[in-house]
Amino acid sequence: MHKKLFIPGPVEVREDVLQMMSHPMIGHRTKDASNLQRSISEKMQKLMYTKHQILLSTSSGSGLMEGAIRSCTRKRAVVFSVGAFGDRWYKMAVCNGVSADKIDSELGKPTTPEMVDKALSTGKYDLVCITHNETSTGVMNPVEEIAEVMKKYPEVVYCLDTVSSLGGTKIEVDKLGVDICITSSQKCLGLPPGLAICTFSEKAIEAAKQVEFRGLYLDLLELYNYIKKKDHQYPSTPSLSHMYALDYQLDKIFEEGLENRFERHRKMAEIVRAWAKEHFELFPDEKYASNTLTTVKNTRNISVAELNKKLGERGYMISNGYGDLKEVTFRIAHMADITVDEIKELLQVIDSILF
Repeated sequence: MHKKLFIPGPVEVREDVLQMMSHPMIGHRTKDASNLQRSISEKMQKLMYTKHQILLSTSSGSGLMEGAIRSCTRKRAVVFSVGAFGDRWYKMAVCNGVSADKIDSELGKPTTPEMVDKALSTGKYDLVCITHNETSTGVMNPVEEIAEVMKKYPEVVYCLDTVSSLGGTKIEVDKLGVDICITSSQKCLGLPPGLAICTFSEKAIEAAKQVEFRGLYLDLLELYNYIKKKDHQYPSTPSLSHMYALDYQLDKIFEEGLENRFERHRKMAEIVRAWAKEHFELFPDEKYASNTLTTVKNTRNISVAELNKKLGERGYMISNGYGDLKEVTFRIAHMADITVDEIKELLQVIDSILF
């Protein structure tokens, strides 16, 4: 039995999108491949509200996160962590020999503009990494407020992880002053896993030119230069199947309408939050609760594993807490092409099991 996924990736993928992945192969050095990539870039620029170059990577979002911190840190990076994925970004720096510091928030709390200002005012850092939406804690950081702080530090390269939020909530990359905005296919974009996407600004390009050892496969400057030289092609073989699906899915996203899509995600979040507050508690500070998934504090001490087992028997799947938060929390994702009615249906099934 297929279990309908309400987990923070991979998400449910519509049948018509899956069918696009069976498109016959073409040569990845042909004009057709260039045209496909150019089409994706133009549509992604629209979705991301940016004029910056779009880069694709046949990897998860982690690939471009690692590429960003290695390619563009000249002096020292500062990584702000609100959970497991901020911690991972810092680990990437350490494992690549990149000088970096990590600044943690209490679990369930955001990265504040004041924290960013305090760190950058030291002058120690030339690259900053922030998680927009942390799937372990369910925190969505106040990036509009952080953007005001970043204006004070125009020399700092700003990297933003929007892996679990882009396509589900409005992220105006250029307006926010983001240089490298990273996302991937298996979350709000509603595709299978295996493709990552990012923006790459002029500031980031100039920074990367000053870094001697950027690696190779995940060298963002190498990707950028090859795109420019070879007219939207890549130095290594891209996942054409993902590209066909993404090009098609972006058309579907625009058909729905961006504001309609963002509003649908907001409505689903409100429904799940209200349910969580009625029966349990929200784990994050509600002011910073995510629009794409909800992390619920397990105040009733239920067995989340047992709940998921019973949900699985009925054709559904949610997510246990992540890492140290396993069984302490559980997570319900409401992202990509899931509908309000499907979320209500899931909650009714959980109610029938628990209450």
